[in-house]
Amino acid sequence: MTGPFPETMDYIGHNAPSRIEAEIYDLVVHGEIPDEIAGAWYQSVPDPQYPPLLGTDTYLSGDGMVRMLRFENGHVDFKQRYVRTERWQLERAARRALFGAYRNPFTDDPSVRGKRRGAANTTPIFHGGRLLALKEDSRPWEVDPRSLETIGEWDYEGRLRSETVTAHPRLDPRTGELYFFGYEASGLASRDVAYCVADKNGQLVREDWFQVPYCALMHDFIVTQEHAVFPGFPIVADLERIEAGGPHWAWDPTKESFVGIMPRDGRVEQMRWFRARPCSVFHFVNGFTEGSKVHIDMCVSEVPAFEFMRVAGDLHVPQHEVQGNLVRWTFDLSKPGDTPEEHVLGPAGDFPRIADKDMMVDYDITYYARVDVNFGPPIVSGPVGVGFNTITRLEVKTGKMTDLFVGPNCTAQEHVHIPSRKPGHEGYLMYIVDRHDQNQAEVHIVEAAHLENGPIARILVPMRLRCGVHGNWVPQT
Repeated sequence: MTGPFPETMDYIGHNAPSRIEAEIYDLVVHGEIPDEIAGAWYQSVPDPQYPPLLGTDTYLSGDGMVRMLRFENGHVDFKQRYVRTERWQLERAARRALFGAYRNPFTDDPSVRGKRRGAANTTPIFHGGRLLALKEDSRPWEVDPRSLETIGEWDYEGRLRSETVTAHPRLDPRTGELYFFGYEASGLASRDVAYCVADKNGQLVREDWFQVPYCALMHDFIVTQEHAVFPGFPIVADLERIEAGGPHWAWDPTKESFVGIMPRDGRVEQMRWFRARPCSVFHFVNGFTEGSKVHIDMCVSEVPAFEFMRVAGDLHVPQHEVQGNLVRWTFDLSKPGDTPEEHVLGPAGDFPRIADKDMMVDYDITYYARVDVNFGPPIVSGPVGVGFNTITRLEVKTGKMTDLFVGPNCTAQEHVHIPSRKPGHEGYLMYIVDRHDQNQAEVHIVEAAHLENGPIARILVPMRLRCGVHGNWVPQT
């Protein structure tokens, strides 16, 4: 029989595994969904089938679930299903966990040595007619966009050489091209990075490799209309430590952050390397080129937000003491020197989103999630153990902020931006509200320009929804 999950942050309270595949037709709606909201919102959810093999593990190791909310003529249908990865199938057959510590194959059960460990649990993206479930330590898995049935691992018809693909590709809204990369592209703790481009039809048209200064965590990256930017931060992988059964990642403040910048359509040999202060960045807001200057906007924390990465580096800082800001680094390619200028744009937060039309160019508005203790103490929820209670609209150029508190005893999962066809309309934000006092969820829709007015529609989901990581909106075609 299956035993209980451990009593740790990653598995208790709202973070308790759900393990539920479900389909609900016609969710109850309070308010009115605008007619122009038609399409599907896909979200990836780490949700382990079985208690961890070694007694405990991180939230990030959970088996990938794809969640879908489909909108049509004011109706909303819900569905979520596991991605049937090789890992999932092997453990399902064994009725127990077989894979060991996060990103450490040397801790696996001998019966699965050499098998694919990817959990496909971080980001779903629709491109070239395919819905791909991504996790940065492996290749994508393709999922049917309507049934959510698993089709199989996707390697661009055998053309992709990289063993890994980022969970944060960048889609150019003007060309339809998908820019992505894979770090540790040739294997564990390697310095190899693959820079890739798929055309608007989903065909791989570029894969060029280069090496970074050291094997750093590279969760996200930036593409502008003119440049590709590859940042790495001192959360470091060490093969000797991994082979000994230790953690894949450890914070190392003795190393500087690095940033590689190259012409977007140029050669990797044209990469120019910069260095910056030690810090931790998981998500970038946007980036753009302005003459000789390249700007990258990002959510910075002084140390990693994930406790297990801090502890592995012998840094013991309570979660509530982790500090940061929304920050812009500016690199002037016309000048000598190898460090950026830094400007603070706003208070700490994460999960930033912008309108798709603003990607890769100068922009003004971003929306991101924050924890505002003025609205109450933090609630355990999500991968770092602290759930967001506030969504903020920030006008980047002026610093003007509008906050939306999602409610007492509530946290919000990552929001998504939905464009409007109405002239001058800023579009909509949609997000899941976890109601911890009721053990159920709601999906809220707000006008992006008027967060202060609250939701124009509330969609009731009669069950707890384990906190997802990232999601994307796919308009109806």
